[in-house]
Amino acid sequence: MAGTLAAVRNLFPLLCLMAFGVLPASSQPAAGGLTPEQAQALVKRALATESRAAQELGHASHPMRYRLHKTSPRLSSTKEIVETRDGDVARLLSINGQPLSADDEQKEQARLDALLANPGLQQHRKQSEDSDTARAMKILRVLPSAFLYQFAGTGTAASGIVEKFTFTPNPNFDPPDIETGVLTAMAGEIWIDPAQERVVHLAGSLQQDKNLALGLVALDKGGWIEIEQADVGNQWRIVELKLKMNARILFKAKPSDSVQEYSEFVALPGDLTYGQAIEILRSIPVGGQGAK
Repeated sequence: MAGTLAAVRNLFPLLCLMAFGVLPASSQPAAGGLTPEQAQALVKRALATESRAAQELGHASHPMRYRLHKTSPRLSSTKEIVETRDGDVARLLSINGQPLSADDEQKEQARLDALLANPGLQQHRKQSEDSDTARAMKILRVLPSAFLYQFAGTGTAASGIVEKFTFTPNPNFDPPDIETGVLTAMAGEIWIDPAQERVVHLAGSLQQDKNLALGLVALDKGGWIEIEQADVGNQWRIVELKLKMNARILFKAKPSDSVQEYSEFVALPGDLTYGQAIEILRSIPVGGQGAK
């Protein structure tokens, strides 16, 4: 059941990888000057790019270092994260806006020591990350048939002009497993940067209660996800993810309510090792400040 919960939690960021469904049959230009055929071609190109990017990230071909600030109703934290071919490694920098206490800093350094000294711990984390990647690609394969899309006009975002599309479940989609079953209840809006042909914004919500795994997993109507993506320096990455979802696993409530902000991206060598990543994290001054 832990795998089921992980599948549910990891599903929503994958919506920014969606492949194209159906556009209006009319050949007349829509608002913004795009014909349905032009809109269809734009979406197909952009989402094909997202698919390729997801595969590259899964193979850690373009690792980066970045800062993650996560806020929930009860807690906020800031971490520095370094990606490597052997998996990602993180260092906790602050809690609720305050640097770690001396004791907590010592514990964090001890945790990094344990990761460096025990290859088995690294392997377990890498296997978990690989499992998430495999799950993502499994969902990606069914997305072309999971949704219907409608061109919704032209707008503006931080990156400039965007083309907007709404999406709704495809009534003819027959989900093959638990992970893809939740797609039948999602609807929302996706924005595409036509110059870069990348997804810059996605917002989706559950239109109805959704029971999965013979009712052992349930998601409440009204749960929602918002994703912002941007060019962070020769790469496009998620820079903000907002999630509010009420789930029940074996009748136990598992609510998710958080905002995750990703910033200060720095490209790293593709051959960076796990040990080198840990040394990078150790070089950060106590309090998390200082040049990278």
